[in-house]
Formats: sequence, C-alpha cells, structure tokens
Amino acid sequence: MTRDRRALTALHLFLVWATMTAAVPTFGFGLLMAAWGGGAGTTVPVLALGVPAAVGLLAAAGTPARTVVPLCGSVPRRLGWAVLVFLLGTLGVLAGLAAYGRGVDLGSAGARIALTGVPYAVAAAFFVPSRWVRLGALAVLAAAVAHGGLTGPAQAEQRRHEAEVARYRENPELLYLGTAPPGMAVSRARVGPASFGVEYRAVRQDTFAYAALTVRRPVTPALRCPRFAEKGVTCAVDARGGMRTVRGLPEGGRAVTLVRRHREAEVEVTSQTLGEPGLRRLLATLHPLSDAELEELMREKRIDHGF
Repeated sequence: MTRDRRALTALHLFLVWATMTAAVPTFGFGLLMAAWGGGAGTTVPVLALGVPAAVGLLAAAGTPARTVVPLCGSVPRRLGWAVLVFLLGTLGVLAGLAAYGRGVDLGSAGARIALTGVPYAVAAAFFVPSRWVRLGALAVLAAAVAHGGLTGPAQAEQRRHEAEVARYRENPELLYLGTAPPGMAVSRARVGPASFGVEYRAVRQDTFAYAALTVRRPVTPALRCPRFAEKGVTCAVDARGGMRTVRGLPEGGRAVTLVRRHREAEVEVTSQTLGEPGLRRLLATLHPLSDAELEELMREKRIDHGF
C-alpha cells in the first residue's frame, strides 16, 4: 500500500468514526426522548427516519474511499457497504451497552461518546483490501472483547467489592469483634447505622450454645440500671462503670448481660449458656474487626446490613 493510499485509508476510517460519533448519540437521544414522551410506539418514526439517515451519512463518508474500498466504487455498491457497516457497527454498540450495563468501566462521558464511533470504523476497516488494516481491526476487536468479557467484568466486580467494604466500614468506631468462645463460631454479623451486632453459636449441630455481642453508640453519659427493675431481674453497676444484669428464665436457668464502655462505644454481651466468666473472657478479647476477618465474613456471607 502506497503512502497516498495509506493516507486515504486513514482519512476514510476517520470519517466513518467521526460521522457515527456524531450520529449515534444524536440518534440515541432522539429515541430516548420519543420513548419518554409517548412510549415505545413513538420510537418507530424516529427509527424510520434515523436509520436511513445514518446509512446515508455513512455512504457519504465512504465517497472519498472510492479508489481504496472496492465496495465504495459506485453509488449502489456504496449504499450496500454503508448498510453492512451500519449493521455490524450497531452490533458493536449494543455489545458495548450490554458491557456498560454490567458495570464495565468505559471511561468518562466524553470517552463513551467517542467510543460510539469505533465499532463502525472497525467494521469499515474489514472492507479495506489490506492485510495490515484488517489485522489492526482484528486486534481492536479482540481487545474490546477481552475488556468487555474478561478484564472489564473483573474490574467491575472488584469495584463493587471495594464499595461494599467501604459501606461496611462507614462507622469503624463500632466495628469490634470478640474471639469466639471455645466450641463456638461467629454465626452472623450485622452492621446497622448506629450499631454492630455479632451472634456466636455452637460449632456442633447437636449442642446448644449462644452468645451475642452488640457494639453501639452510647445513649447516656454513664451506665445505670433502670429505676424500676423487672420481676426476676437483678442489675448492678460496678466501680469501673460496667453494668451486670441477670435475668431469670421461665424454663429455668438465667441469662447474663454485661455492658461496658469501650473507647467511643458501648459494648454489650449476653448469653444464657456461657455464664459471667465466659462473657468476661469474650469482652477481654475485644479487638477492631480486621480486613481479613471482614473478608472472611463477606466471603462466607455471614455479614449483612441491618436498617
């Protein structure tokens, strides 16, 4: 391919890209306005006018390539070429919209507008009788497929994961976890707007053991027992400001609840199987929820949002 033919080919592909970069967003906006204003039925006139107009613009853009692209050598053949380029390019645009809908990053608004003309230029490149031009078009197509089908979705999933982690980390002053007591494991964790709750249950299915930990924002300057205690409930506040509540259960036994201040939060642990020593050991292991622990809870779907 001579230098003049290379320049003419580059001009030809640029004209196809520029024409469709201007036409496709305008056409899409017209469809959107028609559907929004009068429903799907009103898009038919827009399609009836827009599609022939786009094909006509493509045919006009192919006129300078009469000596480069055989299908552009005459008006009838150029119209057939324009229809083929329009159909193939529109398939590429639809594939890009599908990828964008799945969260694949296609850049800024300006970049996305510029990309609308690329599928048409790639389609036009395949009609240029040059091995190198077609190989270049094939490389662009392969890169688009790889980004839209492999790299892009993986990046989108990573962004979604990071956004979910950030959402869980909105109130880090509440995200404290205690080491699971012997024979127990974290069963469920729930992040609320002003609290973080964790449930511990027995590892073995044939054994009942339960404990709950709640970290919340303090609602009073200091812990204090209710003025009027319920029947069967005893409450006391120790010298360090911690509160201990024991509630008798109708079926026998008792549920123990310990509450204490921890930095900027108020921590409560309760259980009817651990007893007070076990609850104090659970409080003693309180530590900030680590990234590894959060990742494990998310991976095993044992954490959610409670509102």
